Amino acid sequence: MTTAVPTAAGPESTAFRRLASLGRAEATLLLRNRSALFTALLLPVLMIGGRRSTLKQQAHSHPGLDIDALLINGTIGGILAFVVYYNLTAAYVGRRNELVLKRLRTGEARDIEILAGTAVPAVSLALLMSTVVAVGGAAVLKLGAPVNPLLLAAGLALSIGIMIALAALTSAFTKTVETAGITTLPLLLISQFGSGLFIPLEVMPDRVADACRLLPTTPGYQLIRLGWTGTDGSAAATGFAGTWSTAAPHLVTGAVWLGLAVWGAVRCFRWESRR
Repeated sequence: MTTAVPTAAGPESTAFRRLASLGRAEATLLLRNRSALFTALLLPVLMIGGRRSTLKQQAHSHPGLDIDALLINGTIGGILAFVVYYNLTAAYVGRRNELVLKRLRTGEARDIEILAGTAVPAVSLALLMSTVVAVGGAAVLKLGAPVNPLLLAAGLALSIGIMIALAALTSAFTKTVETAGITTLPLLLISQFGSGLFIPLEVMPDRVADACRLLPTTPGYQLIRLGWTGTDGSAAATGFAGTWSTAAPHLVTGAVWLGLAVWGAVRCFRWESRR
């Protein structure tokens, strides 16, 4: 009579373990991609000089602009746009065309875990770079502490959520990684020039500014600015309590855009190439 020898069980598969595993694999691929690293690390920083000169020119005709606060807010917005939206669109397209996404769906990971796991390195890098810019900028430019950290965090979370959903949606209309630079260009231009990053909304004509406040990337960026400085440029700066009434329209508009972006991504996202 033989006695069965118990085998050692592996670690239990959980959503966190699966996300961590997917995130590590995606981070390895990101570190090996020099063009993606250049876009993620250097491009947003290189744009600081262009933003500063543009803001200085606008300050001559619009006295009272807080150039330093706008510069930091614009740089963080640029980081979110390029590091999360552009890089993640290219990542989704690349993994789809390599049939990685299709193979992952045959395993234990759920669809949302696959998409989120792919986004982990880009989001982590964006948050790290934003923190460095914020801390370094606050020290060098002598900006005050955030007036409402809750709104600042809400703006970051809203912006990142919309960028991830829009990246998944854009990937459905992007054939190759090389063409991602073309398909992502409209939203990148909108986020830079229409959402208050290069051109503050308060220097625009009223009707143009009102239209720009309805763009998908504007609410999150405005919440980041409002949470830090106590104003979105439409009124004088206020304290913690006063920022909530100003934030309400941005929160509503952002939530609507987030819902629409997620709906579009779920409806249109492609898990394998059409041949």
